[in-house]
Amino acid sequence: MKHVLITGGSGGIGRALALEFGEKGYGVAVNYFQNEAGAREVVEEICRRGGDALAIQADVSREDQVEAMFARAEEALGFLDVLVNNSALSHRGLFTQMSLDQWERLWAVNCTGAFLCSRRALSPMIREKRGCILNISSMWGQVGASCEAAYSATKAALIGLTKALAKEEGPSGIRVNCIAPGVILTPMNAGLSREDLMALREETPLERLGTPEDVARAALFLAEHPFLTGQVLGVNGGFVI
Repeated sequence: MKHVLITGGSGGIGRALALEFGEKGYGVAVNYFQNEAGAREVVEEICRRGGDALAIQADVSREDQVEAMFARAEEALGFLDVLVNNSALSHRGLFTQMSLDQWERLWAVNCTGAFLCSRRALSPMIREKRGCILNISSMWGQVGASCEAAYSATKAALIGLTKALAKEEGPSGIRVNCIAPGVILTPMNAGLSREDLMALREETPLERLGTPEDVARAALFLAEHPFLTGQVLGVNGGFVI
């Protein structure tokens, strides 16, 4: 059995990722920060389907908590074949009105979290000469979004991290890939008005918005394909071409 650790796995895209990997037979470590009920619901659903899963609380921006999370996951599941860096915060508003605290917290979760988790995951992966890291970026990391400058910047950083790590870790048999979702119907986008969502749908060539399951299926594909690394897969319905 293979095993995966998914950060931010308690809802939205993270929940779909956990269920998709669990359905494929992976043992799943579901990380959460505050939404314990959501994480436990995901774990119960995976176990109800005959899978193996556990929920682990951790702030991915804290090195000590990341270490404890990995130690617990490895104790319960064994070697972690796949890490999915999915934890993220968003921020909408004028760049000139963003506080330094808001900026630093966004970078701490979206980028420092991916750094800490990837660095911790790589040590055993390098020893085993195998493993896969998936970073969940955004199409705004590719093209930028007005009033989401900081969020776009963090997601662009994940794309750069993906490409550089793929080159660095390829000789050790480790693959690093990235998914850049488009507009996905998740709680993160719950603040958008119906009119905004309709406008975004009309801008999408496939004329629909994405679902968390669309992203999860792409993640499983990248995790399972042995000759794909350093790639940025746009799951956006054609919004960015």
